[in-house]
Amino acid sequence: MLWVAIAGLVATAVAVVLAGRRVLFLYRLARSGQPAPERIEYAREHVGAEVKAQLVEVFGQRKLLKWTPSGTAHFFVMWAFFILATVYLEAYGALIQGAITGKPDFHIPLIGTWPVLGFLQDFIAVAALIGLIAFAVIRIKNSPKKLGRGSRFSGSHLGGAWFALFMIFNVIWTMFLFRGAAVNTGNLPYESGAFASDAVAKILPDSEVLEAVGLLLHIGVMLVFLVFVVNSKHLHIFTAPLNVLFSRRPDGLGPAQPMRSGGTVLDFEEADPETDVFGRGKIQETSWKGFLDFYTCTECGRCQSQCPAWNTDKPLSPKMLILDQRDHAFAVAPYLLAGEKDKESFPQDVLALLDKPLVGEDGVIHPDVLWSCTNCGACVEQCPVDIEHIDHILDMRRYQVMIESSFPSEAGVMLKNLENKGNPWGMSEMKRAEWIEELATSVDGQHVEVPIVDSTMPEDVEYLFWVGCAGALEDRAKKTTKAVAELLHIAGVKFGVLGPMEACTGDPARRLGMEFLFTMLAQQNIETLNEAGVKKIVATCPHCFNTLANEYPQLGGTYEVVHHTQLLAHLVEEGRLTPINPIEEKITYHDPCFLGRHNKVYAQPRDIMAKVPGVQAQEMHRCKERGFCCGAGGARMWMEERIGKRINTERVDEALTTDPDTVSTACPFCLVMLGDAINEKKNAGQAKESLEVVDVAQLLIKSIKGQPVPTT
Repeated sequence: MLWVAIAGLVATAVAVVLAGRRVLFLYRLARSGQPAPERIEYAREHVGAEVKAQLVEVFGQRKLLKWTPSGTAHFFVMWAFFILATVYLEAYGALIQGAITGKPDFHIPLIGTWPVLGFLQDFIAVAALIGLIAFAVIRIKNSPKKLGRGSRFSGSHLGGAWFALFMIFNVIWTMFLFRGAAVNTGNLPYESGAFASDAVAKILPDSEVLEAVGLLLHIGVMLVFLVFVVNSKHLHIFTAPLNVLFSRRPDGLGPAQPMRSGGTVLDFEEADPETDVFGRGKIQETSWKGFLDFYTCTECGRCQSQCPAWNTDKPLSPKMLILDQRDHAFAVAPYLLAGEKDKESFPQDVLALLDKPLVGEDGVIHPDVLWSCTNCGACVEQCPVDIEHIDHILDMRRYQVMIESSFPSEAGVMLKNLENKGNPWGMSEMKRAEWIEELATSVDGQHVEVPIVDSTMPEDVEYLFWVGCAGALEDRAKKTTKAVAELLHIAGVKFGVLGPMEACTGDPARRLGMEFLFTMLAQQNIETLNEAGVKKIVATCPHCFNTLANEYPQLGGTYEVVHHTQLLAHLVEEGRLTPINPIEEKITYHDPCFLGRHNKVYAQPRDIMAKVPGVQAQEMHRCKERGFCCGAGGARMWMEERIGKRINTERVDEALTTDPDTVSTACPFCLVMLGDAINEKKNAGQAKESLEVVDVAQLLIKSIKGQPVPTT
């Protein structure tokens, strides 16, 4: 057995050196990027949350198991890597012990002869083998050659995926060859339990040579696989736990992150574009966490399959956005990692790649890819390894907007309106209070009192009602505003509004990439809110809700913020609002992305509808965490949609499959986008004339009052 040991150990040393060199290269490349100290700091301060994330996301495979067939297969294959590590421990033990004593009957101390361990090893190997078959069927069934863009594997490196399946298969059959031969020679440490190894032993001859060959093959396959893994997309086997560890919690949704340069949040009063990093204009301006995202992408395409842009024939694939940056990073890595003297001697092809813009017509990322994103978060929600696609997109947008001044022209009008008038439509701030005059009378025949806070909040006022630009200025959204105001009045909730003192939260500017304007608007609003002594806010717009609750704390504005559906559901539950009049309609609910995926508010709007007598709620096939965007997020509300099918049309087509009488939602942007698409369908004779889109609050007030809410 001496020659077997020598061969095995030499091969191991060579493979470890090759893999180690690659790992060192990847580490140095990531470190060449921008620092991200906040990631390390959070992990240190929230050890409990990080341990839970590892247990749930990595070991529990929570996100993958949402996709039942492939998720289950991956669960067993992944656990095979952990459990079969004990088999490799036994294999190396047998290798060394055989060389020393001549008898390779090594067993792991204490637990190495337990039948349960032998059973577990064989069981997980058989389960992994079944998983490989499932993977092969899934890949054949969803082949890009057959489905084109409809395949989530479109754009993935398919050859590497098939090779990985082949190598895992080799790990399994060589394991059973080695163990089956060991059963016959009496060297397997398990007298029972290893059911599959025992079965294989019955068809193998009693041969020590066969056992040695099987042992070397088993170790050799693993070593080849190791070198392959660190040079392929299957690197995620090692980097996924790290990416989960340093990802944002509870997930990469909710707040957009502040701009950083050198790991420090930018102060725009002192920042200098000549010396500071403004977003991402070059690949080396990616943070090390961004590089970790590149390394960790499994190319599974779940993000791509859920992306509303990709599903409506636009060029944005969240997967390819990551892969194209990764490929570019690897291409220019020799230069990035070289010393100053060595850089002068680099060939022209590498230098040409360095001059290639990160975003541009001939860049790594085409502008149409960048500006197709709605920030809906479907990609981040579905990614099983916690890649934060939106952060990558926002960083590139920031550079394009603030440094290159390159963005869709119509968005420039929106930015000017925000800067000059404090709202995207450029209307006078005095119009923000006009809805109060239009407000319908309450159930007791009296006008609803809506106090405008002009200095400080009165002591008896519990909530500041943040009306939002759309809620105050857009006719369809104003119906929701009036309904909510009247419902709060009926429930006895004291509230006030800022009226002309309210300005846009800055969400459209930030999501477009104009961080400076967002900061200006946010600081203005925070000053107003703090001077008024505001503690609790209710907002009807999910974008305002998300910004006030999750992003204003970044600038010192911390408040208790609720969405109107959360507050109304609570009031209904307490009996302070009682829907009594039936609404005999089939209603399908559309989840706003910034309320649902970004803030996990799924139940409350549905709870309200469930309490309205007569409502027959029907879910679209894409709902809740897999809900489909209306197309307005990411500042897309103010940009033309010129490529592919309109996203709002696609969503309304889904809604129409439920044959609804009404489409309900809880967002003014969704109200407008879905309403426009429904009107187009009506004009084309593809939807019934009575079909309308309303806010959940409008349904509730209709049931309470027994009549439609007046529109003026």
